[in-house]
Amino acid sequence: MNLREYHERTNHSVASLRENRHVLDWDTQPHPFKIYTGLAPIALPRDFGTSTVSALAALAATAPSEPRRALPDLNALARLLHYSAGITRTRTYPGGRVMHFRAAACTGALYHIDLYLVCGDLPDLPAGVYHFGPQDFALRRLRAGDHRGVLIDATASEPSITAAPAVLVCTSTFWRNAWKYQSRAYRHCFWDSGTILANLLAVAAADGVPARIVLGFVDTALNQLLGLDPQREVSLALVALGGRATPPPPAPPHPPLALATMPLSAREVDYPLIRAAHTASSLATAADVRAWRAGAITPRPPAAPAAVALQPLAQPPSRSLTDVIIQRGSSRRFARAAIGFGQLSTALQAATRGVSADFLAAPGASLADCYLIVNAVDGLPAGTYVFDRERGALERLKAGEFRREAGFLDLGQELAADAAVDFYVLADLERIFARLGDRGYRAAQLECAIIGGKLYLAAYALGLGATGLTFFDDDVTEFFSPHAAGKGVMFLVAAGVPARSRRR
Repeated sequence: MNLREYHERTNHSVASLRENRHVLDWDTQPHPFKIYTGLAPIALPRDFGTSTVSALAALAATAPSEPRRALPDLNALARLLHYSAGITRTRTYPGGRVMHFRAAACTGALYHIDLYLVCGDLPDLPAGVYHFGPQDFALRRLRAGDHRGVLIDATASEPSITAAPAVLVCTSTFWRNAWKYQSRAYRHCFWDSGTILANLLAVAAADGVPARIVLGFVDTALNQLLGLDPQREVSLALVALGGRATPPPPAPPHPPLALATMPLSAREVDYPLIRAAHTASSLATAADVRAWRAGAITPRPPAAPAAVALQPLAQPPSRSLTDVIIQRGSSRRFARAAIGFGQLSTALQAATRGVSADFLAAPGASLADCYLIVNAVDGLPAGTYVFDRERGALERLKAGEFRREAGFLDLGQELAADAAVDFYVLADLERIFARLGDRGYRAAQLECAIIGGKLYLAAYALGLGATGLTFFDDDVTEFFSPHAAGKGVMFLVAAGVPARSRRR
């Protein structure tokens, strides 16, 4: 099976939803945390401080303007972990059910993404392989010693990994999301790690920590180092943190791990399509990694049609990044009220400046194309648009009101119909498959989700609300065609004025 087939088989359509007889089995709902039952916690500092850097400036930064932390300390790591994957608030519901909300949005609030740390000796943390536990804000050491050499070999000596004193690894435990979303959960591996990475990259930029995403690696090497059962949990992405580290010594032996973890639920349901998609997009050798990375995407020349230039706010809100992350939620209702073109422009500019990643060959390169349904934006006529990143402008595709169509495209929900603007992040999958093979699907889903996560935060930084939504795949492509012909929709964010603000 290839990833084109996986994408088509997991597309939502009116017919597929009608035919799906899946119901949630509340007796088998997975536990939201991976808990190592035999490892002692290493408490992370909780007085790690907040950031004064504005959210919009941090989101727009593709790298720290002044790198200050070539060697992150435990406080810096605690900040990164808390504001990307930590618990930001807790709510108790009738009956005693407790819900822990995290720093980044996640499909179904199921929180199936885990973060691991592989590091050399840091100022206040010995070299080792660690797992981050949000439930008690602690690290647990899986292996002692400096194992960064395994990552260097697995990534075919990717320069940022070679120079990094610390590397974070995102993983997903399939069942924790597939319990609700079945085989489509493989998409959510990258959606939900993407929103985490949107936060993490912004916090790293605000803190002066160089950070680069690496998707080219030998999958089995990473999974073995972390002691993962690849039938259930897999490595998704690496993030190199810091720089100028001396090359690590040869990695110590890393025999198989047999570490006990708390069962997730009474039983699990297997979805073979997820594992087939992951296997089809895996890389087996360092030579495969080098060949894959050679296909990194280059910038495209700007389009020629007439377009409306963005008009970012001259004095955008200065709310700090950490305040915005703590305040961010998911809007449940939008008032049918207009936002300003300056707000829309500022959000788009902040979210689409690019990311530092090994699948992008140069600044300005991207796998993503952002399409918009504009319902109510002062200074911009209602209609559909595509964003020309290179020119910083919007090209109008269709004029008129499309609230009804927006409501249909998000599986018939009212949120997209009521929102001021809907951002659909699409990718030219044929171009991506041609350059990056099946693994390019991972990269496309991840980058589009990072953009979606940044749009989420930018909306809240501007005093608006936002929410992520799912969609009827082929209907979205058809709606934005002929311009979007052949592209696949990867992510959808609706933004606007929350209904509660209008009541006040």
